[in-house]
Amino acid sequence: MYQTRYRFVISGRRPRRSMRQHHIHGVAGQSYEEIKRNCLARRALFEDPEFPAESSSLYYSQPPRRQIEWKRPKEICSNPQWIDEGASRFDVVQGELDDCWLIAAVASLTCDQKLFARVVPPDQSFQHDYCGAFRFRLWYQGEWLDVVVDDRLLPTYRGQLIYMHSDTQREFWSALLEKAYAKLHGSFESLKGGSAHEAMEDFTGGLAEVFTLKEWPPNLLQIMLKSHERSALMACSIDYDGQTVDQHHRLDNGLIVGHAYSLTSVRQIDVDGSGNHTTLLRVRNPWGNDKEWNGAWSDRSQEWERLPEYKKQSLGLTFDDDGEFWMNLFDFLNNFSELEICNLDPVCNESAISVKRWEVTTHTGSWVKHVSGGGCRGNHPETFWTNPQFRVTLIDPDETDDEDECTVIVALLQKDRRKKRQEGVDLLQIGYIIYKLKDNHQGTLDKNFFLYNASVAKSPPFINRRESCGRHKLPPGNYVIVPSTFKPNQEGEFLLRIFTEKVKLTQELDEETKFVETENDYPPPPTSADSREQEERLARFRTIAGDDMEVDAYELQDVLNFAFTKKFQFSGFSIDVCRSMVALHDGDLSGKLGFEEFRDLWADLKRWEGVFREYDIDRSGSFNSYELRLALNSVGFRLSNRTLQSIVMRYSNKEGQIEFGDFIVCAVRLKTMIEAHRTADFTNINNFIQTTMYS
Repeated sequence: MYQTRYRFVISGRRPRRSMRQHHIHGVAGQSYEEIKRNCLARRALFEDPEFPAESSSLYYSQPPRRQIEWKRPKEICSNPQWIDEGASRFDVVQGELDDCWLIAAVASLTCDQKLFARVVPPDQSFQHDYCGAFRFRLWYQGEWLDVVVDDRLLPTYRGQLIYMHSDTQREFWSALLEKAYAKLHGSFESLKGGSAHEAMEDFTGGLAEVFTLKEWPPNLLQIMLKSHERSALMACSIDYDGQTVDQHHRLDNGLIVGHAYSLTSVRQIDVDGSGNHTTLLRVRNPWGNDKEWNGAWSDRSQEWERLPEYKKQSLGLTFDDDGEFWMNLFDFLNNFSELEICNLDPVCNESAISVKRWEVTTHTGSWVKHVSGGGCRGNHPETFWTNPQFRVTLIDPDETDDEDECTVIVALLQKDRRKKRQEGVDLLQIGYIIYKLKDNHQGTLDKNFFLYNASVAKSPPFINRRESCGRHKLPPGNYVIVPSTFKPNQEGEFLLRIFTEKVKLTQELDEETKFVETENDYPPPPTSADSREQEERLARFRTIAGDDMEVDAYELQDVLNFAFTKKFQFSGFSIDVCRSMVALHDGDLSGKLGFEEFRDLWADLKRWEGVFREYDIDRSGSFNSYELRLALNSVGFRLSNRTLQSIVMRYSNKEGQIEFGDFIVCAVRLKTMIEAHRTADFTNINNFIQTTMYS
């Protein structure tokens, strides 16, 4: 059985479901240059209609503790500056909003000025061509977005910003960056609680890895040194267990429980010239005050007396109550719970020439209730196979790998969960499993494949984080990655990113929507009861058909309902369904079925009846929607994932069950449409079926 692991978010509470609907703010269609040009022409300051100066932009459940007032920087100070004497980690101070995870990431961002300038364009001003609009560049769920905000901020009663701000009163880039991030996620309250690597990825488009320091890998120091050398963003935190101490409790050593810190430097220092190096880490509390580590190598501790003055200067050592402190690696590993490292792509960091470029491919997908939300393999083997499937072909091993294996990093990100908090939507517990393919398989893998083949790699334990990430070493070959939620029938969209050192091929495993002739045992060999039924059916056909031995849709309805309502609990076939049946087999376009045409239709119905009985194991008159693809597949229907989703939504009930009448109607309409569009291309068939199955 798979184990699920719950994580207490840093500096935040579980949001309550709001009793009223709120608008989810967007960024689409807003051009900074166009806004600036229009505002300057009208001599008016920009007021953002997508993120207005209203309570809905602030909160969805918990109003601020104080009465706030929206003001622009020029109403707060006489000479506001976009960036005052360069951006640094000291320009980022946390306010009353519990988003220390975001503050920690912003502080790390300032340590790389090229990366910082990409996110916070420096060519903006409160003096030259000022129009009240400012822009930022953020990575959001797989794409880079220009996020534009107005500069109406939130001072308190004495002109002080109540949320993120600079330690210099006249500098405003950090406050506006927080506002842009809040706009991207719906409101300021949506930023309560999170992990620093979320924001690190959103500032870089990079790949974040999370290391649990209770079980840290033996090469962790090498990973940290190389990450720092390559300008990776890093953060750390002490988990809040919800039991032993209160949130934000200050330990005797000065560290804060349930709090995120920036890790801004990793250095190895030969303290006494003996050749023995001490690893020192520079850490910063985003509160920017005296709440600092007080152990070995803390401010003014005796360890610094052993270090020559020139080495202190090389470290940029200061002993101010600014939230920044140093500690050795041993104390770091024994006091912090998690280390978060966001590795940068060279595209994001042009200065990191030594960084090897990752080969990255991305896929989007979704888990849909009763369709593609199969749950995890360990607890739900009967439905796991219905999850989305992605094939990866690894071609060449890493250049420096002695075992001829390939490094594969898989990152599974669930979309929009933070934005949807105001709707009462929480994070799902997500993960993935990797299987080896024995051949160049193209279509979706069925239940038996996963029942009788062992996995070769898997994600960390299922967890309710925005992203699950794992690093794996695999020999060249074909593999399938199956992302899933822990529980079945949970819904959500996801982004799957696959990083390798060498070029690889990836694609989603899917079917081409079509009908193929199959050889199977449907219908089964006739019995004496079947013979009697056939005689009754022929007699009724002759009675209704009359002298011309043909039946129209109304007469066909009478024949079929007479035959099938005896055996199944359903209301019978409607006249529209019977018209579809006539159209399917009406070869001479007479609008009626002759005996031979009727016989072909009857053969189809008997085949589909046999399939239904096979999958209706408990004889309840219905079967599970997860078995619908197998049932349709057994009689020749090959369906893409999107087509299957449309069919299940149309023909299943709320519990995802397919009843006999609906199954027959589904099969008839599928075959009619596929036959009518046999010469059309794949995409057109899918779109046609998705839009017409509801008619």
